[in-house]
Amino acid sequence: QAVRRFHDDKDTGKVVHAMMSIRSQNEVGCLAHDISDLAVEMKKYSADMARMSAEKERIDTELSVAASVQMNALPNNFPAFPERNEFDIFATMHPAKEVGGDFYDFFMVDDDHLAMVVADVSGKGVPAALFMMTAKVLLKMQTQTRLNPSQVLTDINNVLFENNKDGLFVTVWLGVLTISTGELTCADAGHENLLLYQNGAWDFFQKAGAPVLGIWEPEFLQQLDENHRYRNQTIRLNPGDAIFQYTDGVTEAMDADKAQFGKERLLEAMQSAPSVEPEVLLPHVRTQIDDFVKGTPQFDDMTMLGLRYWGPGRQTLPEEQQSSNM
Repeated sequence: QAVRRFHDDKDTGKVVHAMMSIRSQNEVGCLAHDISDLAVEMKKYSADMARMSAEKERIDTELSVAASVQMNALPNNFPAFPERNEFDIFATMHPAKEVGGDFYDFFMVDDDHLAMVVADVSGKGVPAALFMMTAKVLLKMQTQTRLNPSQVLTDINNVLFENNKDGLFVTVWLGVLTISTGELTCADAGHENLLLYQNGAWDFFQKAGAPVLGIWEPEFLQQLDENHRYRNQTIRLNPGDAIFQYTDGVTEAMDADKAQFGKERLLEAMQSAPSVEPEVLLPHVRTQIDDFVKGTPQFDDMTMLGLRYWGPGRQTLPEEQQSSNM
């Protein structure tokens, strides 16, 4: 009877009192003692579960706030520069968890220079997000004071290395566009190959290889030959040309059989897009990835940035007119 009441009201005190009243030294007495212990353990277990549930709810709330802060730190109002008609730019970031290590950024350094960044911090979750915020702030501050991407990457590596006890690192693509001439100066720190649209077709730009940021001593970098240091490369963009940069979450997206989306499928997706305009191109690529993975959970952050250059005295091309009418 006491056990049945405990099942209904979960009153541990009552069932323990009832079991203690049984003084028999036989199997009934042993059973009463065990029931008493079980009731106490169940009460402790319920209390622990309640605390864990409250803690999980608190963590979920904090992660939600952190995710909101992280997304708000990225430029996400489009069109980004409605007063500028020399270029169109668009970017997206989809974290694999509540907060991620990928980020993008773009900003006007001065009236004639547009800076663009796409980066990927090692790891996921809160540690990667904190490292990401540090790297993002440093990249913007350094780029705003100088228009030399390779020197910016060198300086940031040295700063990150000083206080990087956890051994995190970040891959970075940094480009500075001279708007009046179409000259794009870019430097790479272990990041993915840029895609370049020229003469009516997309193709991968052959980048210069260089180490990731954050884990290499400045003295080590100075000993590298010029081909493996951070160095600038120049791309001449003509009106109508475009670029597309991304993180490895795009090409390494997997289906249920662990097959990766890969660079070939990415290039096919770019070629099959209905428009080169970034606002059309990026959602098209994401749709192609989603169709490939067929609902397989996303395991890595996925970031994309696209820019189309028009130059001073912009003129509407036939395909742009067609895209605007869709």
